[in-house]
Parts: sequence; structure tokens; C-alpha cells
Amino acid sequence: MPPWEQLAGILRGRIESGELQPGDRIPSVVSLAQEYDLAAGTVRKALGQLQREGLVESRVGWGTFVTGKLSPGE
Repeated sequence: MPPWEQLAGILRGRIESGELQPGDRIPSVVSLAQEYDLAAGTVRKALGQLQREGLVESRVGWGTFVTGKLSPGE
């Protein structure tokens, strides 16, 4: 599994478990890249996937936030 999919899965799990609540800010791209030893582009790709799934939304100048929407069937 590619690293971006692994990171997306980790963050998805944190959202679905309630560790990250609706309105919570996701750590910055730089922070996640350092924490998981990934390139910034890899982190952006993972966040982009979560955004397409409707789990997070990006606010220019503010960061990325949990939307509170779970995947279908959750």
C-alpha cells in the first residue's frame, strides 16, 4: 500500500474513532510529514483523498479541519 494511502487510513481511523472530532484542526502538512517521515507531497495527497471522501475540508489560511461526515455505512 502506498504511503499516502497508509497515512489516509491512519487519519481516517482517528476521525472515525472520535479521536479527531468535527471542527478539530488536522496537524499541518509539515507536522504530519515530520511525524510520519514522509514528503510534504505525500501528506497533501493523503489529505486530498480525505477531502474527496468528505471527511476533512481545507480552509485557505487556516488549515484542514474535520467535517464530521463519516463514510457511507459508518
